[in-house]
Amino acid sequence: MGLLWNDEHTAAVLTELLGTACGMRLHRGQQPPFKRLSVVFGEHSLLVTVSGQKLFVVKRQNHAQEPVSA
Repeated sequence: MGLLWNDEHTAAVLTELLGTACGMRLHRGQQPPFKRLSVVFGEHSLLVTVSGQKLFVVKRQNHAQEPVSA
């Protein structure tokens, strides 16, 4: 099991974030206007996928990239 397994605080925060992104709270039967939301911070990203009434969250480490010079 991962670091986010049964992490109800993070689940509540992400649910609130998704509700804000939709401009409304997620109620039963309403589909958000997107399927995936990425939250990028520091060295990690949270990838949130919405499927039906469930949220699936993956925590990934960000890989530093060199700036592109033109």
